[in-house]
Amino acid sequence: MRRRFLLLFLTGLLFFATGHAQAEQPNVIVIMADDLGYGDVSCYGATELKTPHIDRLAAEGLRFTSGYCSASTCTPTRYSFLTGTYAFRGERTGIAPPNAPAIIKPGTETVASILKRGGYATAVIGKWHLGLGGKGGPDWNGSLKPGPLEIGFDTCFLLPTTNDRVPQVYVQNHRVLNLDPADPLWVGEKKPNPDHPTGLTHRDTLKMDWSHGHNSTIHNGISRIGFYTGGHAARFRDEDLADKWVEKSIEFIEQHKAEPFFLFFASHDIHVPRMPHGRFQGKTSLGFRGDSIVQLDWCVGELMKTLDRLQLAENTLVVFCSDNGPVLDDGYKDGAIEKIGKHRAAGPYSGGKYSVYEGGTRTPFITRWKGRIQPGQSDELVCTIDLAASLAALTKQTLPPESCLDSFNVLGALLGEDNAKGRDHLVQQNNGNNGTYALRVGEWKLQRYDKQTARNIVVERQLENTTVPQFQLFNLANDPAEKTDVSEKQAEITASLKKQLAGIIEQGRSRPGAERGLRK
Repeated sequence: MRRRFLLLFLTGLLFFATGHAQAEQPNVIVIMADDLGYGDVSCYGATELKTPHIDRLAAEGLRFTSGYCSASTCTPTRYSFLTGTYAFRGERTGIAPPNAPAIIKPGTETVASILKRGGYATAVIGKWHLGLGGKGGPDWNGSLKPGPLEIGFDTCFLLPTTNDRVPQVYVQNHRVLNLDPADPLWVGEKKPNPDHPTGLTHRDTLKMDWSHGHNSTIHNGISRIGFYTGGHAARFRDEDLADKWVEKSIEFIEQHKAEPFFLFFASHDIHVPRMPHGRFQGKTSLGFRGDSIVQLDWCVGELMKTLDRLQLAENTLVVFCSDNGPVLDDGYKDGAIEKIGKHRAAGPYSGGKYSVYEGGTRTPFITRWKGRIQPGQSDELVCTIDLAASLAALTKQTLPPESCLDSFNVLGALLGEDNAKGRDHLVQQNNGNNGTYALRVGEWKLQRYDKQTARNIVVERQLENTTVPQFQLFNLANDPAEKTDVSEKQAEITASLKKQLAGIIEQGRSRPGAERGLRK
């Protein structure tokens, strides 16, 4: 009897210890939408379309009302999410051109390297847009190193740039997938020959017309930014992107279901050119932009179904976010403006993509971990840049002081723990390091324009340029749409925030504990 009791006790102890270890080492899936606004999904107030799968994530998890990305364009937000460092501190962190070399240098601490060190299998599937290759840029016909595999990912399956930029090929690990050596791929900034078809010379052949800028090489009836030739066997159809991301993600999850894994699901929806699969076309009254939101929602549903089927939902932390706020006409005539109707992509906020108004960086932000996160709503201030420090804390990994310079550990807030606090401040930027910033502290929001006096703000249905002073102050509690500048009336607060923002920029870091490493 004693032996049996001891055996049962030890078995129970082992089960508890194993279960506890699993609970502290959940799988992590970060789903990052592209150009999705605060008001673009139904759980955040959209009424002109339905997003049942994203809504389910919110119903089973925590829906943040002050969830942010750190920049209002894609490349800087992705840089900051992965590195935990504001993009304005880096080099070449603006929207990356087609032939951009790797922006994140090998050896840089990233979310992926942190989790890999903690025993996770790591993958990025979807849009990359952070450059590939060494100083000379990508070797499209050779080895595309460095890339994701040199900064902590075990595997990757990528759209190498963004789909309005050439080339339209998949990259798997270090190679262009299905590339025929007899048909080499060439990518350039200038027209390869006078007869090369473009959106300017062959506009009448396009199945989606361009409105500005996107009028170079034509592929799949859509003209793009930049030029390329060859690689025909490697090229994809725009309509198939979402299906491919889901297919490869399910494959990765199934391969690593018995061990901790980290999946960065980097959707291209709802970025231009918006060309959803045929089965989603016409599903909304909002044109292809709305249809692409429905397609994105389907992707979320397929990932959730996979977790349910493999009985992984209770051991998986899912984070849903966007890389920046919305834009309607972003270079193509796809009906986004004409069919907008009552829909308000940024919800109650002004601005959108390219701006430091709230609509540019305040986006849907949801965390779900069934059995651990209690469903509800949180008003705590959290940002995608904080995932590095927060996931390091979750997996008990130490952050070197010289890395993740602006990532705060807000794990308690992300998990909805009692009395847990989010950030006390956040710096927002538009693109790269061109001197446009905003600082939110509590209910106050300071905007700063160093190199330009024109702001981009989505007013009702279109993008407008308006001249503004270098500094503006808004009270978000009373004026969430940032319509009334109170910088003169609140001169003391304005001066304090100006000083705080300047200090954050000049000090080179804001994360507690990051200082020591920078002063070596």
